[in-house]
Amino acid sequence: MKAVPAQRKPESAPLRHALHGLALLASVLRALQKRGIYCTPGVSLEHQHLAKRYVLRGVESGGAVSDMGRACAFVSPEGDPLPWLQSLDSIAVNGRHAIFLAESLVRVEILRTVRTCELAITLHTLSHMSGRNRPEIATTLLFRGRDGALPIDLWKDEHRALRGKLTPIFYNRAGEVLHPPQRFEEAVRKVTSAVCCVGCKHSHVGVPPVVGGFRP
Repeated sequence: MKAVPAQRKPESAPLRHALHGLALLASVLRALQKRGIYCTPGVSLEHQHLAKRYVLRGVESGGAVSDMGRACAFVSPEGDPLPWLQSLDSIAVNGRHAIFLAESLVRVEILRTVRTCELAITLHTLSHMSGRNRPEIATTLLFRGRDGALPIDLWKDEHRALRGKLTPIFYNRAGEVLHPPQRFEEAVRKVTSAVCCVGCKHSHVGVPPVVGGFRP
């Protein structure tokens, strides 16, 4: 007699977003995989045994081909670049670039289909509950932009100098321009550059850690 598998407890919407990032159709995920673009936006909870504390882990990742791009990066809640734990080198392109650990992270994630973009900015923090040692991941949506339009083809070599200076333009249903929170504008510009960086092999947002008082 076969054992009946236990039903999985459904994930809450905030937890789903923390684990998976933008909710994308299966056809979009297949298109990204076919093009060799691997973005891992999930935020996970990790325990540091020596420090006896919990931290959040995120991976800056992604890249682009000419007609499509997806990337995510992490900054502080104030919008400042975070020093990475380690950078990741690979022969492959459009994959993982750097690992980050912090007690709070803001994820900036963009999907580009030709000139049309989706943007999500989410805050991830540790939520401590009474009577429990292990915290949970608390996720807050700070900005959601849909069907944003890039003004030019940033992925083309002739427009390379404009990468990091432009962002998609988002509108609400009434046709009014929507602006991300000002403190994240620089991060959005850099992630926009990442989703237009064909064959990306480097971090666009994270910075090297300070070693001996100096940053390499």
